[in-house]
Amino acid sequence: MVEPLPGLGNIFGKQAGLVTQAIYFVVSFVVLYLLGRIIVIPLVKRVLDSRGYDESVKKPLGKIANFIILFTAVALAFGFAKLGNFLTALATVAAAATLAIGFALQDIIANFVAGVFIFTDKPFKIGDWIEWDGGSYSGVVEDIDLRVTRVRTFDNELLTVPNSVLTDGVIKNPVAKDKLRIQFLFGIGYDDDIHQATDIIVEEAENHPEILDTPEPSVRLTELGDSAVGLKSRFWIADPKRGDFVKTRGEYVTAVKERFDEEGIDMPYPHRQLTGGVEVANAAELEALSSD
Repeated sequence: MVEPLPGLGNIFGKQAGLVTQAIYFVVSFVVLYLLGRIIVIPLVKRVLDSRGYDESVKKPLGKIANFIILFTAVALAFGFAKLGNFLTALATVAAAATLAIGFALQDIIANFVAGVFIFTDKPFKIGDWIEWDGGSYSGVVEDIDLRVTRVRTFDNELLTVPNSVLTDGVIKNPVAKDKLRIQFLFGIGYDDDIHQATDIIVEEAENHPEILDTPEPSVRLTELGDSAVGLKSRFWIADPKRGDFVKTRGEYVTAVKERFDEEGIDMPYPHRQLTGGVEVANAAELEALSSD
């Protein structure tokens, strides 16, 4: 009769225990993950819908929710499988790796956090015309993700802007509301009738179909320049977009210029008059050169 090797039963017992724990882990993970997908994801979508977020916000936030569900399912599955020691070791390694990666990827993390603020604060959305860096850059937002925002300029150039750049400075969003006020400075001559020019500027604003009657257009004398009197026109357009803004302003300014021409109102351009004389060292020599 062959006797079993010493400790062989313990080895098989440990292997069987590991297999059992692995089965518990897999089953627990699958159940928890599916429950999270079935319960949490629809709940997150309902919350985002109730707050009025658009698809550009809901999509990345949905990815974040899915990652949290995945991580939670893994952590709880380790606990159900009684793999606490392994989980502790894994957490220690993960913490050290996170610290090292954090130092190496500071800019990426900053952009990620800035992207979260853009999604939650909603300073702009896809399709908005924005300006930043003191007006040095402007364009229409084409895409927003958790690291960068892509903006198409009006020269058809695509700018990939780190989110931290947009959140660290002032962003101008002219189309955030349903109305946009436009200003234009008209210059007329000092001999022209200010009241007549004012009436023409207001009338052409009232005649343009894209310019709102309420708030009503207004004109104020704002400048007394070297060669012209400055009359600043202020008017409003509805549902503004960059193309509408440029088109409406161009048509309006053209109409005012044509009326000024008809009424004989001058729009002088800046000019300078030079005064003084020129000193000549030898007048006789200059006269001789002129006669030649």
